[in-house]
Amino acid sequence: MRLIEARHMEAIALGAAVLGTGGGGDPYIGKVWAQSNLTRHGAVKLIEVSELEDDDLVVPVAIMGAPTVIVEKLPKGDEPMLAFRALEAYLGKPARAVMCIEAGGLNSTIPFSVASSLGLPLVDCDGMGRAFPELQMVLPTLHGIQASPMVMADEKGNNLVVNTIDNKWTERFARSVVVDMGGSATVVLYPMTGAQVKTACIHGTLSLIEKIGQAIFEARASRHDPVQAVLEVTRGRRLFHGKVADVLRRTEGGFARGEATLTGFDTNAGQGMKVFFQNEFLLAERDGQAVASTPDLIAMLDLDTGEPITTEALRYGFRVAVIGMPCDPQWRSAAGLELVGPAYFKYTAAYVPLEPS
Repeated sequence: MRLIEARHMEAIALGAAVLGTGGGGDPYIGKVWAQSNLTRHGAVKLIEVSELEDDDLVVPVAIMGAPTVIVEKLPKGDEPMLAFRALEAYLGKPARAVMCIEAGGLNSTIPFSVASSLGLPLVDCDGMGRAFPELQMVLPTLHGIQASPMVMADEKGNNLVVNTIDNKWTERFARSVVVDMGGSATVVLYPMTGAQVKTACIHGTLSLIEKIGQAIFEARASRHDPVQAVLEVTRGRRLFHGKVADVLRRTEGGFARGEATLTGFDTNAGQGMKVFFQNEFLLAERDGQAVASTPDLIAMLDLDTGEPITTEALRYGFRVAVIGMPCDPQWRSAAGLELVGPAYFKYTAAYVPLEPS
């Protein structure tokens, strides 16, 4: 166990946006929200998965919706806490701890706000090791764990409990509701026992996120390459150096969908790349040939600062490094690829595992 204070959120938010692969929400919003709550309510106890008892109730909390909407329709602030307490009341059992369901700029920091406000510890883990656009796309699904009962809440004070027959139906109903809620909503879902967290979740995610953020800060301070610093921590690979020439983006069905076109320079001079996204970057093609795809991680970093760029912030003229990072091995199973592989998103590219550097 260690204490996380407001000052730690700078590195955590930065590192979370790297693993968020362009999605998971705006890191700045999540950072200042968490810093405010940590300053007001006190530090958060970050505990290891091994510190949980098998029968403990652990509850993830996140923001669901299109990232392009979330940066314009800001949360009121108390929705996650109210939704969390509503799920506890429905289950008739108090939670032992809070956790992150994914790694992402906003969804890795929101749980700090909830944990601080409610006086609960936060577990150093997450449900996927990255961010994915749909609710069923988590490792607990592969382990047969239900997303529901799930509570959804909006900034207007509405909340509802969703119960479904499987996690795909949870996503289907929740996506319809989130559109009615204005394109974004708080979700509290996948209530798990400590035993389930130990077997179905990725351990040490928040510590890794903080390490990535610290590596970027240290590289900047010493005038070293921050992109290389990220690659060394994540065992990732450089895929492309280029300038953003065009971004086609639309909000559709509760998602931010589109593609970015890049023109290369340095070692990629004369080459082009397209990066396709649905909230998160999912497929990178260099001169029409796939070089990385989901479930491996694809991120865009500012070439000079190493700052991760989200899909909603991506703009013409940005000079970026596109990097790839290997996913958790469980995603490379047949069941994992069926759930989050290129074919699920209607991409024709075959999945070729990205090997660590």
